[in-house]
Amino acid sequence: MSLWSDLSLGVTGLQASTNALNTVAHNITNADTEGYTRQQVELDDRRYITISKTGSAISYQQAGLGVYYSNAKQVRDYFLDKTYRTELGRQDFYEVSKNTLNEVEDLLGELNGASFQESLSDLWTAVQELTKDPCNSVTQGALVSEAAEFLERANSVYSDLAGYQDNINFQVLQDVKTINEYGKKILELNSTIQKIELGEEKANDFRDQRNLILDKLSALCNISYTEDQYGSVSVQIEGEDFVKGSLCYEIWIDIDSQTGFYTPYWPQNSNYTVVPGGDPQKTDDTIFTTDGKKGDRIYNIEAAHVFDTDRPISSEANTDVGKLRSLLYARGDRRADYTDIRFYDDVKDSVLMNIEAEFDQLIHNVVTAVNEVLENAAGVRTLTAPTASTQTTDPTLPDYYDPADLALYNAIKAADPKAYDGKEYKIYKDEDDGYNYMEDANGAPLQLFQKSTTDGYAKYDLSASGLGSYWVFNEEELPKFNSRGQVVDNNGNVIDQNKLADLKYSLYSVANTRVNQDLLQTPSLMGFRLEDGSEDIKTMEALKRVFTDEIYTLNPTVIKKVSLNEYYSDLVSQVSNSGYMYSSIYENQAKTVAAAESAKDQVEAVSSDEELSNMIKFQSAYNASSRFINVVDEMMEHLITSLF
Repeated sequence: MSLWSDLSLGVTGLQASTNALNTVAHNITNADTEGYTRQQVELDDRRYITISKTGSAISYQQAGLGVYYSNAKQVRDYFLDKTYRTELGRQDFYEVSKNTLNEVEDLLGELNGASFQESLSDLWTAVQELTKDPCNSVTQGALVSEAAEFLERANSVYSDLAGYQDNINFQVLQDVKTINEYGKKILELNSTIQKIELGEEKANDFRDQRNLILDKLSALCNISYTEDQYGSVSVQIEGEDFVKGSLCYEIWIDIDSQTGFYTPYWPQNSNYTVVPGGDPQKTDDTIFTTDGKKGDRIYNIEAAHVFDTDRPISSEANTDVGKLRSLLYARGDRRADYTDIRFYDDVKDSVLMNIEAEFDQLIHNVVTAVNEVLENAAGVRTLTAPTASTQTTDPTLPDYYDPADLALYNAIKAADPKAYDGKEYKIYKDEDDGYNYMEDANGAPLQLFQKSTTDGYAKYDLSASGLGSYWVFNEEELPKFNSRGQVVDNNGNVIDQNKLADLKYSLYSVANTRVNQDLLQTPSLMGFRLEDGSEDIKTMEALKRVFTDEIYTLNPTVIKKVSLNEYYSDLVSQVSNSGYMYSSIYENQAKTVAAAESAKDQVEAVSSDEELSNMIKFQSAYNASSRFINVVDEMMEHLITSLF
C-alpha cells in the first residue's frame, strides 16, 4: 500500500472514532430524557484490496482500507416492551378502581364532619324515644326533625356520588381526546421516520418519541402494534385499527341525551341514516355526536362501541387493561337507584352504580317501611287481583273471594289508567266517621315520607258503582333499560326526557323523597292515640321492628340478612373490603410493572459507567489514529526532503 493509502486509513479511524464519541456524548446528554433509548455504535470494515492469491497460502494477501461508522442502533427488546405496556395498562386499570373506592369510602365515611351513620343512628334514637312516650309532642317533633335530617344527609351523600360520577365522565372525554392526539402524533412520526430512513440514517430520536407515545397510549387502553419494512407502525385499540397506513381512525364520542354520559365508539363501524331532507355529507369537524346525531346523519352505535363493558373483568381475556376501560366500568352508564338491584349483573362491575343502588335501597327501605307502619295504623289494606279460581262465594273454601272486593277491584281497575305489574292495590276508604286517626287534612292516609313531585295516594270517586270514595296508593313504576342503559317503554323505544322525569317521580328514591311538610309544621298530627284514648303501642312496636328486623340484604349475591340499623355499616364494610382488595391488586401490579421496567432499563437505559468506559475506548482509538497519521506524515516528509 502507498503512504497515501495509509494516510486515508488513519483518517477513517479518526472519522469513526469522532462519530462514536458523538454517539456516546448523545447518550450521556439524554440519560435523563424521558423515553430515551441508549444508542449503540456499530463499526464495520471498509472493503479489502487483494494483493495476491497464492494457492499454497493459508489465505489471500489483503490490505484493508480502514473502518467506518455504519450505524447507531437503538438497544430495545420487543418482548420486554410488549410485556411492560400490557402490565402498565393493567396497573392503570386497577389504579382507577382503587382510587374510586377510596373516594367513595371518604364520601360515605364523613360528611361535613359527621358520618351518615350518625344520622341513621339519630333517627333510630328518635324512634326509641317516641316509643317511650308516643303521645308527647316533643318526641313526635324529634322523630320528624331527625327524619328530615336523615333525608338531607342522604341527598348530600347521593349527590356527592353522582358528582364523582360526573368527574369520571369528564375524565373519559379527556382521555379520548388524548388518545386521538396520540394517534395523530404517531401518524406524523411515522411519516418523519420514513423520510429520514429512506437514506442510510436512522431516525432514532423520533423512534424514541414514538415509543414513548406507545407507552403512554398503552396505559390508557389495550393496544397491539406492528412495524412494517418501511419503519411505519400500525396500532390497534381493542382489536380495531387506530393508526394504519396514512390514516388515523379517531374515536368519536356519543353524548347520551338522558344522562349526559360519554360513550366512545368507532364511526367507521357504526351505521347511519340521513335525516329526511338532509345532506348525507353534512357532518361537522368535531368528534361529538348527541345521542347518535351528528349533522344531518343519525348514527346507530350499538355495534361500534370501543369497549364492551358487558364482558366480565378478567386478566385472561385482557378486559382489565387500560385506564379508559376502567373509567367506563367505574362510572357505569346511568345514575343508579334501588330499582337497579333487580338487574344486579348490569351494575355489579360499576363501583359507583353499585354503591348508588345499594345506598338508595337503604333509603327506600327506611322510607317505605316507616310509611307502611303508619298506613297500617290508619287502616290501609291490600286488595289483590282475583284469579279464575277465586270466583267462589263460599267463604269456607280456600279460593273464596269476597264479592264486594271483586266489585271494588274491578271498579278501581276501570277508573285507574295504569296497569301495575303487582296486580294489587293498596286502598283506604274515604269516609267521614268522626275518627281521623293517621289521616292528613284531605283524608288520605298519613305518610311521614312523601314523593317530592307526586302524591302518595290518588282519590277515586266510585259513587257511580255504589262503592263510595277510596284512596288508592300510587304504585312505583319500575323502569326498563336497553343495552345502552337508557330507559325504554314496553316496546323498547327510548323514553324522552319529560316522560322519563314522570317515571322517576313515581319512585321513593333519595332524589324524589321528602318529609311531609304538614308534619314538619305540626308533628302532633300523627297523634299515636287510639279512639279509646289509649296509646298506640302496637304501632310503636311495629315502628321499632322497622329498624331491628333482619330481613334485608345489600344485593342478591349477599346471603347475610341485616337490619336497617346494620345495613349502612355493612355497606361501608363492603366498600372498605373491596377497596382493600383493589389496593392489594394494584400494589402487586405496581411491583410487576416495576420489575418489567427494571428489566427494560437494564437493556435500554443509559449507564453512565458504561458510556464513560466507551468514551475512554473511543478516545484512545481517536488518539491512536491521530498518532498513526502523524507517523505517516513524518515518513512522507522525510521521503520528500530526502528526494529533493
